[in-house]
Amino acid sequence: MSESILLQTLQGKTTSRPPQWFMRQAGRVLPSYLKIKENYTFWEMMQNPKVATEVTLLPIKDLGVDAAILFSDILVIPYALGMGLDFKTTGPVFEKPLFERSNPLAGLNPDPSKLNYIYDVVDEIIKTKPANIPLIGFCGAPLTVLLFMLQGLGRKGDFPDAIKFIYQNKKITQKLIEELTDLSILYAEEQIKHGVEVFQLFDTHAGLIPFDLYEELFMPSIKKIASAVRAKGVPFIFFPKGLATGIKNITPEHCDFLSIDWQTSLPTARKLVHNEIGLQGNIDPRLLYAPQEEIENTLNTYIDFGSENQNWIFNLGHGFIPGLPFENAKFLADWVKKTDWKRNV
Repeated sequence: MSESILLQTLQGKTTSRPPQWFMRQAGRVLPSYLKIKENYTFWEMMQNPKVATEVTLLPIKDLGVDAAILFSDILVIPYALGMGLDFKTTGPVFEKPLFERSNPLAGLNPDPSKLNYIYDVVDEIIKTKPANIPLIGFCGAPLTVLLFMLQGLGRKGDFPDAIKFIYQNKKITQKLIEELTDLSILYAEEQIKHGVEVFQLFDTHAGLIPFDLYEELFMPSIKKIASAVRAKGVPFIFFPKGLATGIKNITPEHCDFLSIDWQTSLPTARKLVHNEIGLQGNIDPRLLYAPQEEIENTLNTYIDFGSENQNWIFNLGHGFIPGLPFENAKFLADWVKKTDWKRNV
């Protein structure tokens, strides 16, 4: 069995092409997923080890990607902290957002056992997956998860009440961050114990506050989570979407690889980011709405970067968007494999 090209890249080894996987690859861009989804709610799919395993592994067969990522959700952490959570057809809903509570800390009651079903899923994936396909584990970063906890889902795009709360209640915010960080570390360590070989921290809304505030309140927790994961011998990928030039402040203490969004070009990111940190990204998923000829023309502009940078994982600048043509997603995955990356291997 051949060695994983993703793990080789994360270990600094030379490969003939960049490895590829895609955020939200096990989801609504796949017809096979939509067929399974006809018979289950989102909660049911996540909590059923057989079904969650099948969904996790669909992109291996359907797209031919080089890694699987655990089928789960970033909001399992607030659920385990005692926040009532349900996944409706319109998305996740909390019983009562924290900004509406007179004492946001009082209602939190961490119960790590609420995450046990996820480890059962990981066990099943490890038993089932191909040997050369690593499993990526993940959780949400404290800022993004906290924004959902504070705001709820009413206006999730800009989280006005959540951000107002952060500015007005910095000490309480710091305590909430500590709660989130402690449980996230436990969650990450358990995923690794059950067989996860790579870990990614998603901070989808990192760009919603000024970088100085982000650095003050949230970067210490990023460093703690990264340190805990890497202490287990597992490479750590950090995805701070929208951080812009703040990426120049990311150090090797924060991550092994940094995932770049589509707002920042890879050559620019490479100049800004510490040279010991590998890069991941940054294809705009909306490119896949375009005709395949235009998609290929854009992809061809990445060949020189991929030729010159071995420490790069081919990925999106955010996740697949529901409704994107599956044929174009498959075209993207096939293109990576068939392209001559002009590497001296």
